[in-house]
Amino acid sequence: MNKAQLKKFRTLLEEKRDEIVRKAKQTLDEDMTLDADDLPDEMDLASSEYLQSFTFRLRGREKTFLDKINRALVKIDEGTFGICEECEEEISVKRLEARPETTLCIRCKEDQERMEKDYG
Repeated sequence: MNKAQLKKFRTLLEEKRDEIVRKAKQTLDEDMTLDADDLPDEMDLASSEYLQSFTFRLRGREKTFLDKINRALVKIDEGTFGICEECEEEISVKRLEARPETTLCIRCKEDQERMEKDYG
């Protein structure tokens, strides 16, 4: 992979990372508190608590995604970006454009998904 491609992927990954961090900060600033005085009854409070819980679960998933993005950035620095962790073949540029944080080529990913389906 050439330097221009690596730079493009670094920029893409950094933009994704920045968006996740921005959403997390927004959650902390705006969604962390429930004020019972603003909610007229118990149903409104319960609904707000449910929405807050849902938002936190989404942020938890984003943390996992953020870890993958950070690992991809480290791989760019180490010179191993775009190499499948399973078969050690190059991951296609098309796949990396769709999912730059991926660690597996399409063939190995399909094998992994088949195994997960077969064995739970």
